[in-house]
Amino acid sequence: MATAKIGDNISFNRDGQSYKGTVTVVRENSVIVEYGYNEEKDEPISTIVNHKNYKITKAT
Repeated sequence: MATAKIGDNISFNRDGQSYKGTVTVVRENSVIVEYGYNEEKDEPISTIVNHKNYKITKAT
């Protein structure tokens, strides 16, 4: 299994929905992904995804 790098686009599932986002931080067991933008708070929406739970869609 390939591990994502910073800047890679990945897809992952959360609560029965599929999301796509960009990796911003790589950790030992997971990555932090930005997958949207909250205009009310003027900040990106991000989440942590385990390496086992995503697929790389576009590598940098």
